[in-house]
Amino acid sequence: MKTRMYQRGMSLPAIMLVVAMVGFFVMVGIRMVPRYLEYLSIREIVETVAREYNPDEEDLGDIRRRIDTMFNTNQINDLQPKDVEIFHKEGRTYIDAGYEVRVPVMGIVEAVMNFNDLKIETRATKR
Repeated sequence: MKTRMYQRGMSLPAIMLVVAMVGFFVMVGIRMVPRYLEYLSIREIVETVAREYNPDEEDLGDIRRRIDTMFNTNQINDLQPKDVEIFHKEGRTYIDAGYEVRVPVMGIVEAVMNFNDLKIETRATKR
């Protein structure tokens, strides 16, 4: 009876482990991608509102109404319009829409996504 000197390939448990790891990362990706795409929509909305803001004709309430309308139109669910901060600082108007999303992965495991880069300065200044 001859035995092989060299074996090639992975064993069945090793293949199962690799498949489980790949499946886990695919599942996490499937759960996180929609939230990231919604973040991209929120970013586009906030940048559009900041770019189109005219302080001579609009006030902060108008910005909030426009954000509310655009969130409703684009079906934004992760961030409520009332959670968006709009404020004046040193003669400039800022829109801060930073937020955090917790995505359940499985059981008690969650993925946390922080979107803190949504503090946008409007082009126009308050005179």
